[in-house]
Amino acid sequence: MDSDPERTNFWSLLRKGNTSSAAAAMGNTFIAIVKGVAAAVTGNGAMFASTMHSIADAVNQGFVFAGSVLAEKQPTRRFPTGFGRVINIFCMVAVIVVTIMAYETVLEGFHLLRHPVHSSGFWLNVIVLLLSIAVDGYVLVKAMKEIVHEARVEAKGFAVPAAAFRNVKRAAPPTRLVFYEDLVATLGGLLALIAVVVTSFTDFAAIDGVMMIAIGFLMVLVAFRVGYDNMVGLIGVAAPKEVEDKVASIILSEPGVTDIYQMRVMQEGRYYHVDGLIELKPGLTLADADDIKFKVRDKLLLDQDITDVTLGILEDNGVKNWRPVEG
Repeated sequence: MDSDPERTNFWSLLRKGNTSSAAAAMGNTFIAIVKGVAAAVTGNGAMFASTMHSIADAVNQGFVFAGSVLAEKQPTRRFPTGFGRVINIFCMVAVIVVTIMAYETVLEGFHLLRHPVHSSGFWLNVIVLLLSIAVDGYVLVKAMKEIVHEARVEAKGFAVPAAAFRNVKRAAPPTRLVFYEDLVATLGGLLALIAVVVTSFTDFAAIDGVMMIAIGFLMVLVAFRVGYDNMVGLIGVAAPKEVEDKVASIILSEPGVTDIYQMRVMQEGRYYHVDGLIELKPGLTLADADDIKFKVRDKLLLDQDITDVTLGILEDNGVKNWRPVEG
């Protein structure tokens, strides 16, 4: 009888998992298989590099999706602040996978520079790479829309890419990983397509190795960018200025609140923890002051990205303490 609630809880957690990473994992698994067959048949180095990238992406994004599911677990007595940072650990493991794949890709690229190989199967390569660019491009657009949604900004149509680049730091770790990886995957597909065309119509066979090395270094850039973001997340990082300003605005909108003595908003995964001291107008009874504090707390918890609020109260000291940090 206990298994039904557990099964229900499991499926509810699964539905909360990061949809961008799930879509990316399925798309890249399919593309990796198709590219692998094409690379084996044609012997094209750039196609091999692109295959390695797709394998790394598929493994990483499946792994990260699992981490995003675990990160949604409710706080327990042993872990009272929840499991938000679990996703940072999973993303760090994903970074290791990308780094290893990047090393192998660059190594093979230098080998092809020394020993160029004339590949065959031009149309097979072109069709596979165009399919790859289409799938990776679709996942990239989906990740951009997810960034816009998670950052709570308004953008539609052609405004989405610009909004995604501006607000990528406010997105959840798995969404950022998918965004960076599929941005590089799409660029890598274009580079591989250029290599296929050039090697098929010219004698410049060395471009195969050059493009392979370029794809490898793009993977290294992704590894460093995502690794840095998640290292900061594991240490504990302050929320973006926009989030802090929004929290302050909600607090100061309560009539009884006159000032914020101090406040700290910490980010864990895609969720925020608010800890602060608020100043109330003088002369309030303890009961009235408590009522105001609980009203403020409840207002903050209405935001679905805020999971924990701890507030203390002080009588207004007549000094303006809260000044938004200049961004």
